[in-house]
Amino acid sequence: MSKYDTYFLMKENEVPEYVQTKYPGYFPPDAKLEVKEIGDGNLNYVFRVVDPATGKSIIVKQAGEALRISAEMHVSTDRNRIESEILILQDKYAPGLVPKIYGYDTTMCACTMEDLSDHALMRYALMRHETFPRFAEDIATFMVNTLLMTTDVVMEHKEKKALVKSFINPELCEITEDLVLMEPYNDLNHRNNVFPPIADFVRKELYEDDALKLEVAKLKFDFMNNAQALLHGDLHTGSIFVKQDSTRVFDPEFAFFGPIGYDTGNVIANLIFAWDNGRAAGAEEFCDWCLRTIREVIDLFRVKFMDCFEKNAREPMAKVPGFAEWYLDSIIRDTASYCGTELHRRTVGMANVKDVTTIADPEKRAHAEKVNIISGKDFIMNAASFRTGEDFVAAVLRADGKA
Repeated sequence: MSKYDTYFLMKENEVPEYVQTKYPGYFPPDAKLEVKEIGDGNLNYVFRVVDPATGKSIIVKQAGEALRISAEMHVSTDRNRIESEILILQDKYAPGLVPKIYGYDTTMCACTMEDLSDHALMRYALMRHETFPRFAEDIATFMVNTLLMTTDVVMEHKEKKALVKSFINPELCEITEDLVLMEPYNDLNHRNNVFPPIADFVRKELYEDDALKLEVAKLKFDFMNNAQALLHGDLHTGSIFVKQDSTRVFDPEFAFFGPIGYDTGNVIANLIFAWDNGRAAGAEEFCDWCLRTIREVIDLFRVKFMDCFEKNAREPMAKVPGFAEWYLDSIIRDTASYCGTELHRRTVGMANVKDVTTIADPEKRAHAEKVNIISGKDFIMNAASFRTGEDFVAAVLRADGKA
């Protein structure tokens, strides 16, 4: 009987034996492996395993049974199975834009994957005000190829329904439903993190705005019921590795079939957080890059989407003249709406974003948070008016003038 026949959460010093047992031949049997836990998220433990003699390395990612930010919140360890299978599928649709998966252990709830230590975690790189010329092109390609290709427009319907069943992810969806699409607007469970200088502003603009809450209620039910495409589910700059000539998306453990605009909106919101940080630091060239990238992501997404639609649509009714344009416009509308909810939840919700919380000057931080709240409301309340990248940038600049 193997010690790995029963789940346990590994410590750093236990990982070398695990790798040598489960993946014999990847490293020499006598290798003196070095391990460091490098996880930066709220759910998993990520171990980098290196053979110093050869420089060869591998990543082991294990699902814990409780959230790292709250021992009281428990989620299914099956999420790592979902993540592994999703990355394999995404590599099929968007090759070269996700890490390679080497294997998944159903008992230990651990996957092994390509080590991307030569890349930087995008959030931290943006907080250093670095820019990445390939990002807009790469992320637009990734989103179109992984999202449109898993809709009923392209997939055989029974095949898609089987995937919907396989990737039902109720516990992690519930986290999104509560922390993104409810609590920022009512603090129902008393776990929001509100920056004290803007507490009155938050109460007036979010908690007491019934019209806003009605629109968010609609979005929540859309999120729960619109199985449009296979989403990444948590597509922010903390789930993207970058370098000047490469972009890799990882960490799709929140994946499920939902509205495409949730993924696209998350990308735009996190570029706004980067802009917040750059503006507070007076990094004008970086801020210009952020706004330019927002424009390019939206506009490239539109172009690539229509091209992919024309080449791959199989559903006869999707080929009715005018349908593709209507379908894309609805996605951009949802992009605006879910961009707004991401701006709000990362500003006042349980899981704040470091781009903003690390702004040292309290007045500049308060200004950034007000920009996020004001622009977020604009995105939600006026979603149908957003069609181009310039529309999204204009909302940020309007909010900056009002904050």
